[in-house]
Amino acid sequence: MAQRPIWRGHLRLALVSCPVALHSVLRASGDLHFHYINPKTGHRVRTVTLDAETDEEVARSDLVRGYEFEKDRYVLMEDADFENARIESSSTMTVSKFVPHDAIQPIYYDTSYYMVPDGDAGLDVYVVLRDAIEKSGQAALTRVVISRRERAVAILPLDRGLVVHTLNEPRDLYDHAKLFEQIPNTRPDAEMVKLATQLIERQEAKFEPADTEDRYEARLREVIDAKLKGEGVTPEEPESPRGDNVIDLMAALKRSLGQGGKAVKDEGKGAAQQQPSKSAPQKRKAAAQRTVAKKKSTARKRA
Repeated sequence: MAQRPIWRGHLRLALVSCPVALHSVLRASGDLHFHYINPKTGHRVRTVTLDAETDEEVARSDLVRGYEFEKDRYVLMEDADFENARIESSSTMTVSKFVPHDAIQPIYYDTSYYMVPDGDAGLDVYVVLRDAIEKSGQAALTRVVISRRERAVAILPLDRGLVVHTLNEPRDLYDHAKLFEQIPNTRPDAEMVKLATQLIERQEAKFEPADTEDRYEARLREVIDAKLKGEGVTPEEPESPRGDNVIDLMAALKRSLGQGGKAVKDEGKGAAQQQPSKSAPQKRKAAAQRTVAKKKSTARKRA
């Protein structure tokens, strides 16, 4: 069954346009869903809408939206009012400019939508715009009204189509300056950075969709299945971090490289503590060499 679009309109670049539709990229059908249950009866509880003053239940179909312009005073909004507020981006996405896609920090990306041709009309225009955007290596910036809010969006190519990414406004984001100010504004040791870079290079790989698997949900499903069977599940004990948090960073980086980039458990021990002790055969061999050397020296003195 085809997915219903969440928006329909036109994509326009200068005097060129084509009808398009937006479809959500997300599907939540595979997520675990939980309900609130009364533990005394085992029955589900339901949420009801009550009038804040009379405590009378009101059907959701009878509700309207209201804007509070003064304390406990509202102006009621009907569908016609929202329709009267329509602007150009309610029905047309006009590309305003192109920017390098890597110039947009990831924190600005919000929700994504597949942009597809809406019917056969303008299909050739859609394909031309798709290929032009892909060849340019740029992101097309435009605006669109979704859920009664105008959103800035970036359009990027994906496979045979295009994807629209809504962008957060600066007001939507917390300022990171105060959070990062505790980080020292100093350069770390160049040799340590070099070792860390080598670790990164060792673990370079191609991104796979399987990398995003929710392992917690998979584990939670195991817990649910075990409870249905009347069995128990032993929780995995997370590895506790060292309390002192004192590490020889250089030694830890070198040991990590020596172990193929794998994390080591005893990072808190110094390099001197990590040097292997001589084995018993090695100790006996060294002692024998000292004994021979001592005998030769004694023989020369007698001569």
